[in-house]
Amino acid sequence: MAQVPQTFFDALAVRTWCGLALGALGRAREEIDAINVYPVADGDTGTNLYLTLESAATAVEAVFAGYGTGAQEPSLGDAVHAMAHGALIGAQGNSGTILAQLLRGMAQVLAEAEARDGSRIDGAGLRLALRQAADSAREAVAHPVEGTVLTVASAAADAAEGAEGDCGTVARAAYEGASVALAATPGQLAVLERAGVVDAGGRGLVAVLGALVEACTGEAVREAPKAPEAVPVSVVVSDAPARVVAVSEADLCAEGAEDGGPAYEVIYLLEAGDEAVARLRERLDPLGDSLVVVGGDGLWNVHVHVDDAGAAVEAGVEAGRPYRIRITHFGLGDVHTGGERPPRERAQRAVVAVVPGEGLAGLYTEAGATAVLARPGEPPASGELVQAVRRAHAREVVLLPNDAELRHTAAAAAEQARTEGIRVALIPTRSAVQGIAALAVHEPGRRFDEDVVQMTSAAGATRYAEVVVAERQSWTTAGICQAGDVLGLIDGDVAVIGPDVTATAETVLDRMLQAGGELVTLVVGDEAPESVADRLESRVRESYLAVDTVVYRGGRQGALLLIGVE
Repeated sequence: MAQVPQTFFDALAVRTWCGLALGALGRAREEIDAINVYPVADGDTGTNLYLTLESAATAVEAVFAGYGTGAQEPSLGDAVHAMAHGALIGAQGNSGTILAQLLRGMAQVLAEAEARDGSRIDGAGLRLALRQAADSAREAVAHPVEGTVLTVASAAADAAEGAEGDCGTVARAAYEGASVALAATPGQLAVLERAGVVDAGGRGLVAVLGALVEACTGEAVREAPKAPEAVPVSVVVSDAPARVVAVSEADLCAEGAEDGGPAYEVIYLLEAGDEAVARLRERLDPLGDSLVVVGGDGLWNVHVHVDDAGAAVEAGVEAGRPYRIRITHFGLGDVHTGGERPPRERAQRAVVAVVPGEGLAGLYTEAGATAVLARPGEPPASGELVQAVRRAHAREVVLLPNDAELRHTAAAAAEQARTEGIRVALIPTRSAVQGIAALAVHEPGRRFDEDVVQMTSAAGATRYAEVVVAERQSWTTAGICQAGDVLGLIDGDVAVIGPDVTATAETVLDRMLQAGGELVTLVVGDEAPESVADRLESRVRESYLAVDTVVYRGGRQGALLLIGVE
């Protein structure tokens, strides 16, 4: 169906643009995935960008839905703020982070123009918005690289500044300028030239700008010609609805990536002030590459590639409150740059685990697993687990939900991944300590079924407990508790109610060891007393001969203490 031309850029134009861009990226997904060769040829650029833009479009639709079917519609400011916020909180990977900043830059100018001139923005306002988008995206990257999406965005803004006329004229000029710049990217980045492709992120941005032309004029632009074939890249084949792309996951790494690149990708949302974020940039910059920090008004999206994932997370903790932390291990043999080495092959097997705290996330990733961090009250959705399975980039995946309440969510994610040709085994771990036990016996060299059986057996042989503080008065299997009481839960049921953390933990541990055990695992949260681990270790050493104890720091994990007995 033909789109109605938008002489002015208003809230309806924002809504139309988001929908058209999502469709355009969907059609281009496979092509863009195939040409993603720098610096990480991991074939997930399309998914990352689609999910980012999907989040933006969903936020805009929610604003319109809030007004119902009445005559009144949301303001332009409402729509662009929703678009920018949705993109920020839904940004996936380097590519999504940059797209979020491009949309945020436009939103800032458009909202200010509306406040100043009214709700309908003309071509001059759109020119300013495109310029701010390009400039703010470039400023967000620690070490901008030419021949990437940043170059294409700047060219679009330059071309728009030379155009006189309505929004359609400006949008078309930006699209054409971006297309010319995209074609020139192989001459600016050697890895693109060697592979015979244009920049994947720039190609995605051209698709988004083509949708902007259609939103403003009602006329679809001619689809960009297919890019040349890249060197062979491992890509997940999926029967699921097409996902999409807009900016390359690899576009923005610094020169350090040419040496082989860091081992981990770390992404998190961060609540912090401007000064703290400035210090955070200084902390993260020397740790690795691909540093991109976008956002503002107290909420930021942080992305970086590092060798020390824990240090990157700790820097966020010092700056403010990080959450929705995602840590991805690129894996041995990954191609972190698009140099002359062959593109990354799929690993045979990987482990994906949900973990409750930053400390355990580091522990799991050091063991080679892909960790999905779940904060209290913020459990991951099935889509997030599917993305983690894809990021693991393996033919076979063992999924550890580490929470009884995530069993159905994890099952849905496993089923979705199986439709994409990935062999997934779900081990119904109910606690992170059971996941640790399973991971300890994981052997990728074994047959898949044998490995799953051994991991399942190890998890099942591990009793688990946690010590928490009651938030309200309630009935429990151990009696009535009051708000502030310390609760000891064994295998999911309240077994002990007490006034003191250490005493309650000792009682819980004694009850668990009455049935025997060879190894006690303690995962201590940030809010637990400093002495609790030492006291429990001493109790095991003095009262239970031949039982070993291992202690981990879990960070902000919700529970004061996790206990496992094998």
